Formats: sequence, C-alpha cells, structure tokens
Amino acid sequence: MSRVVHFEIHAADPARLVEFYRKLFGWNIQQWGQMDYWLITTGPDDKPGINGGLVLRRGPSPVEGQAINSFVCTIEVNSVDDTISLGVSLGGTVALPKMPIPTVGWLAYLKDTDGNIFGIMQRDSQAK
Repeated sequence: MSRVVHFEIHAADPARLVEFYRKLFGWNIQQWGQMDYWLITTGPDDKPGINGGLVLRRGPSPVEGQAINSFVCTIEVNSVDDTISLGVSLGGTVALPKMPIPTVGWLAYLKDTDGNIFGIMQRDSQAK
C-alpha cells in the first residue's frame, strides 16, 4: 500500500504564504537554495505526519467559487474555532464552516491568501 509522503502548496506570492503558514500553524519554512521552492517542516520527525514544500505557482490561481479539483490536505489542530479566527485575521477565508464528523471531531475548510483550500480537524470523539 502506498502512503502520502510529501505535499506541495502552490503560491503566486510565496513570501506572503510562507508567513501565513508560519503564523497559522507554527511550521518551519526555509527556502531551498536559490530555487523558487521552500521546504516545510510541519513537526518533529518522531511524530506522525508529513512534511512538504511551497512552490511558485506556474499558472492561474484558483478561481473563486470553483469546485475543489485537487487533493485537500487536512491539518490537525487543538481548536478549529481558534484556528479559523487566526486564519481569517491573517487574510484567509472560510471555505466550509465548522461541522461535526460524528465520533471523529470537528472539520472546517479554509482558503489561504492565495486561494488554496485546506482542511483543519479538531479530534473529539463526542462530536455530533
């Protein structure tokens, strides 16, 4: 069975998105050499999860209102409500309001400042 081992975020303005994700999730993001590519470390190697990259977008940004047409990565957070508030204060927007996933937790989708959609999940076995 194959597993996801890396993700990429495409950015029209990489510097803006680097700051957005650093402030929202506390990720360590460093440019890789002189390339238009930034390595994203989402947490320590001894914890579950994957790392990724941020790359200069080579085409048009997602169109407002279009259906999701790619993978959506979901990030585990301590509080969906707090993460939504912080994300919006950093210039992001809510794409899908907080909703329960029964016996799993709370889920919401946000858009970053470049229009990319990502999920946030707060584990809560009592969610209904």
